[in-house]
Amino acid sequence: MIVRRRWTAAATTAILISAVLSHPGSGSAAPAAPASPITLTATETALVRVQLRDQAQLDRLVATGADLANRPRTRDSRILADLVLTGAQLADLTAQGATAVQIVQRAGDGSRHFADSVRAAQTRTRAGLRAPAADQRTTTAAAVDTLQVQQAYWWTASGQTFLQAQVATTATDDPDVEITVSWRTADGATGSFPLYRFEDSGEYQYHYNLPQPVPNRPVQLTATSSLGGTSRTVTPSLWPNATPPPLPAGYQRDFIDAYLTPVDVQARIKRLARQYRDLVDVIDLPNKTQGYRRNAVAYLGDPAVAAVVVESVRFGDQGMNGVQVRTVDPGRRNRPLTVKYRDRVLTVSLATDTAGKTVSTTDEVAAAINARQPNRFRATVEDGSTGLPMPVAGPARLDDGLQGTEVPAKPWTVQALRLGVHRDGSRVGVLAYSQEHAREWATPLVTLEFAERMLANSRTDPATRELLEQVDVFVIPTVNPDGANYSFNDFNMQRKNLVNHCAGAARDPKNRNSWGVDVNRNYTVGSYFDGYVGASANCLSGTYAGTSELSEAESRNVVALAKGHPNIKFAMNVHSYGGYFMWPPGAYRADGRVTLPRPSIDESTLFLNSARRIVGAIAQERDTVTWPSQTGPVADVLYSAAGNSADQLYYELGIFAWDFEVGNDRWNAATGEWEGVGFQPPFDEAHAESQEYAGGLVELVRVARDYAAAESATG
Repeated sequence: MIVRRRWTAAATTAILISAVLSHPGSGSAAPAAPASPITLTATETALVRVQLRDQAQLDRLVATGADLANRPRTRDSRILADLVLTGAQLADLTAQGATAVQIVQRAGDGSRHFADSVRAAQTRTRAGLRAPAADQRTTTAAAVDTLQVQQAYWWTASGQTFLQAQVATTATDDPDVEITVSWRTADGATGSFPLYRFEDSGEYQYHYNLPQPVPNRPVQLTATSSLGGTSRTVTPSLWPNATPPPLPAGYQRDFIDAYLTPVDVQARIKRLARQYRDLVDVIDLPNKTQGYRRNAVAYLGDPAVAAVVVESVRFGDQGMNGVQVRTVDPGRRNRPLTVKYRDRVLTVSLATDTAGKTVSTTDEVAAAINARQPNRFRATVEDGSTGLPMPVAGPARLDDGLQGTEVPAKPWTVQALRLGVHRDGSRVGVLAYSQEHAREWATPLVTLEFAERMLANSRTDPATRELLEQVDVFVIPTVNPDGANYSFNDFNMQRKNLVNHCAGAARDPKNRNSWGVDVNRNYTVGSYFDGYVGASANCLSGTYAGTSELSEAESRNVVALAKGHPNIKFAMNVHSYGGYFMWPPGAYRADGRVTLPRPSIDESTLFLNSARRIVGAIAQERDTVTWPSQTGPVADVLYSAAGNSADQLYYELGIFAWDFEVGNDRWNAATGEWEGVGFQPPFDEAHAESQEYAGGLVELVRVARDYAAAESATG
């Protein structure tokens, strides 16, 4: 592994860790299965485009907490999903009728983590779309349905106008209903495009399509169905139809020049506190994380033949890295199995029979280590080695396997910045927090750019100074520092933290890149433990919910900060990638797709109107527009995410809580496709994301200010 501490723009010109995925244009068919099978080795991990067998298989993946990179969709009756999978998991899916279509990104080791960019030409999928079944339904069908246009929006970005529509049919149980949208522009041009069926958890929701390019402002839209239904004609609305106030001359921005590891983030926090003493407090959050550390482990024997996994009870950095373990033949007849530990060597002397032959099995050796050295070691039989004769083996050195030699191993104190003139709870509070998921490298760039903009411009811009007079701002740049350190140094696709709750065979070091808890599935509201969908009890799953609600220091820190500062009324959880803007409810129960309670009409209006303002602010940077189809409640526009933090803050603490998914798709006019950017794009893209979404966070502060003023005015 090449250990790198500074992720500069120059160093990242040839870097693209996560794959870039693209949406097909309206006339594109789903990619066909490859001519030759796509395979991974059993322990290899990759981001894979998979054509699933059917909707039921997708539903099972969602219910069991599969690591979905984004939202699947169906195209031409084929369900496509981008999944982070090991070779063993891919083989299991294939055995169940799925087909691997494309290896989007292999999660290799060493410099492959930071290797050449991958061309943005693979198809990102969206959840629940089912294409019309060709030639299976005609307009002579027995029944006529009714169509309702739920959304019809247009916008212009980089000189191109786009139209997006969402239409629902009353023929909800008919999977073959075809819906077509026809449009007319202000200059008289006309055209049409198909919509695709969106089902979620077996429940029909609506038909929609990706934003479609049109030659001019659309002024008329009508939908028709293959059953004969026709919608009323509507005039598409401008999206988001909100513009932030102009920036004053001399407004300071662009404080991000590199990807930042947790060590870098910590240094930035320290520098800001020193530079802006009158405006900044640093809050040490109360729950120390495990730290960048793991138990030391070794195979005693040959895993391909017969082996026992020996693991230290303490972490490797606590004096256990380098400890040796071995089995020996005592060289005498009728000897019992013995275990001793001396001078940092664990020696297992195998039992012998009357002829002096060793007779101990792998199970007996593991049991003896656990019984006689329980305070130092634990041992399990390697998968496939149960009951086999234990060979004379070793000495093998225990090691924690961590590659980041410059990362502090001790438990980590997560820090938050508190910004404002009045940091006493007397002003409305806004919380921005990021990197709950370790592999989302661009997200702390967003929150730190936001924080530094607010601080630097408070010296020169009266409007910014006024914001910091009226709003109390809290920023947690890295919620999950241990996982982030592991992502930068060991396994770039790491999503979870580093706490290993696995037991038995799941602790085999071959699973090391699957250990940890998904911090954003570990909260108490709408959790897996309460029967909600979108998390897993499997400790090796990408969405493992932990041993219990709030079992992890990282999630407890977010709750502690919010509870400790009841003036916080607004929050933004910054994730990547895909370009979403979301709010509660974020989870549902599978049986009947019963979501958490919906916000009231007034609160829903506040969520949507605020979203328009913030989406408008984001678009000011480089014309990036978050699609209306990806703006709304998490459970409706993404998927069910049991036990997520936004639901925790909203339902438990009464905070208006949103989620960003930064890294919006980019329109490629040459190919007529939407292209995705991935979790760890080249730095130029990550830098642009930091700039546009920092502007969105500034607008969130304005939203909070206006809300507080309105509340004060009404008494």
